Amino acid sequence: MLHYKTYELDNPEAPWVVFVHGAGGSSSIWFLQIKEFIRHFNVLLVDLRGHGKSKGVVPKDKHYYDFEDITRDILEVLDSLKIENAHFIGISLGTIIIRNLSEIAPERVSSMIMGGAIIRLNIRAKVLVTLGNMFKRFVPYMWLYSFFAWIIMPSERHKRSRLLFVNEAKKVAQKEFMRWFTLTYELTPLLKYFEEKDTAIPTLYLMGDEDHMFLPAVRYIITKHTNSWLEVIGNSGHVCNVDQPREFNTRAILFLKKMSAGGSTEEPLVQLAAC
Repeated sequence: MLHYKTYELDNPEAPWVVFVHGAGGSSSIWFLQIKEFIRHFNVLLVDLRGHGKSKGVVPKDKHYYDFEDITRDILEVLDSLKIENAHFIGISLGTIIIRNLSEIAPERVSSMIMGGAIIRLNIRAKVLVTLGNMFKRFVPYMWLYSFFAWIIMPSERHKRSRLLFVNEAKKVAQKEFMRWFTLTYELTPLLKYFEEKDTAIPTLYLMGDEDHMFLPAVRYIITKHTNSWLEVIGNSGHVCNVDQPREFNTRAILFLKKMSAGGSTEEPLVQLAAC
């Protein structure tokens, strides 16, 4: 089972919020969120297989797995803790896992917050994935990861979040990196399916205004899907929970409180002018 950590309030009616990190990260990337969120919600942090403290979750002879395997790891934790449903917050590739969970077990997902959401791969992203698959067996994986991190988070303002992800990725074994990189073969058809299929689950997209690789696709998707909103955080890149934690926390908590209270999803959320 995945390594996880919980923070529980005394209130038995308090809703659960589950944080899901991205590829190469760990639950430690949420360190700027924990203090604020545990004041309002029960919180569950998980380390995805092969990441953080979830080493040895996969048998050593298993050379490949898919998004469903990774998603069911999280469901296993929910079952063990007897959490029937929860709000889910993801960052980067973690948003794909949350979206996949909403397909496999929609009754477990009360709402979704997608930080730095990956909705579609643009031409630059597809080229990166192709080059990565061509050279992954010849180039040290940390060179690839560091290059990808720089392309996605190029600004000096993104340095903190870029270094955080790179330093966390150093803790991932090379074989595990290879397993995760094979998931890129699934991305295009999976993302296309997600774009065409509207879950109608209340979803808030929190995107940095400098997340040029992924923000345009999110602007498009909210015009097609019901119960979906976009809030753009200024002076922020792809990892907006690290670049602008105060804005991220305020907007996410406002949304979750509204959803937990059964507020109408037709009421507009506070929007930045950048939207």
